[in-house]
Amino acid sequence: MRRIRRPFGSPSSRPANEPRLGRDVYVLGVIAFFVMVGFGVVVPVLPVYVKSFGVGNLEIGAVVSAFALMRFLASPVCGKLIDWAGERTILAVGIGIVAVSSGLVGLAGSYPQLLLLRGAGGIGSAMFSVAAMTLLLRSAAPGIRGRAVGFYQGGFLIGGMAGPAIGGLLATISLTAPFFFYAGTLAVAGVIGLVLLQPATRVAAGGAGAAVPLLPLRTVLRDPRFRAACLANFSQGWSSFGVRGALVPVLVVEVLKGPSAWTGIAFAIAAVAQALALAPASRFVDTVGRKPAIIGAFLVAAVTITVIPFAPNIWLLTGLLCVYGVAAAFMGTAPAASVGDSAGSAGGRPVAIFSMFSDFGAIVGPLVAGFLADSVSYPAAFLLGGLLFLATSLYATRMPGGLPAQPAPELPAASTADPDAR
Repeated sequence: MRRIRRPFGSPSSRPANEPRLGRDVYVLGVIAFFVMVGFGVVVPVLPVYVKSFGVGNLEIGAVVSAFALMRFLASPVCGKLIDWAGERTILAVGIGIVAVSSGLVGLAGSYPQLLLLRGAGGIGSAMFSVAAMTLLLRSAAPGIRGRAVGFYQGGFLIGGMAGPAIGGLLATISLTAPFFFYAGTLAVAGVIGLVLLQPATRVAAGGAGAAVPLLPLRTVLRDPRFRAACLANFSQGWSSFGVRGALVPVLVVEVLKGPSAWTGIAFAIAAVAQALALAPASRFVDTVGRKPAIIGAFLVAAVTITVIPFAPNIWLLTGLLCVYGVAAAFMGTAPAASVGDSAGSAGGRPVAIFSMFSDFGAIVGPLVAGFLADSVSYPAAFLLGGLLFLATSLYATRMPGGLPAQPAPELPAASTADPDAR
């Protein structure tokens, strides 16, 4: 495969016929923002709200796990639903399920009701996320897939930074207000998807109206690009939730002897670093390649997360989290672009499998990391996360180098005026 070389960031070096981000990509980015604003509003309030039902920490953890577990169990079905009904329909239905269940959470009269409603929300979340990523990868040409994923993740990141601040204000009104706000932002996201996303039509590259045959799933599963992406998603789910998200707050309080507010400040600064790195990371993935991005970023993340428990003060810890955030900008875009490269016309099933690896890591990671921190040490828990990142980096060396071949102009979904755009 021939590698395309051109000066990074040079306007004059961009080919005149280079594809641009389509309307669906921008719409999905806006949807991601509204979804994550609402989710960010709920996250800080949820444990306190669950506690108000007179339950303990185990029951609080069960509510969080129920959402992730139902996402994991529902993902395989989502792939088949997408192939049957289309991405836009499943996306809207999924958002609707999360919106209704979130609103009802605010009206829950007992803990079992709350647990069931959060589980139902996990099903809707799986439908939305798998459909959105399938549509995103199908809508973007190979040469701009990294930038499309980066824009989409930017919506999530910005929404995630704004959400907790809004949630803190709403919590002063009542513990249930954030859940109604979340339902409202999801309703807005669902309407935007139904109105602005283009209906899916698959056509063959050389024929008008001919259906594109789906790529066999077994072919995708044998592709080292897809396998590397799944391993990358698993290690990110494990380390982001089980190591970074679960243990860093405890590390700040118990080891550095600082207030819990330090954690929020450090995470916010790291999120800004990740947001600033998204654009250059996305262009790197599209112009240099997915393989070097995965190898380099996961290697940097492996070293960084292993060193974090040895940080002597909050300043160095924040700096390390910022380095991790920059690496995360590459780790989020390159694997997803690799799924698009390997899956091609395989429909929603490969994306569902890709999503399941992250969910499984998010379910198992916190349990194993917590066990290691309690029974061995904090450095041991962080080291295991670093080893998973290192394994991803090493496996990515099996990926083919270079950039994916550019398709014929009629393949990318860029305009509704062109009947062969999709």
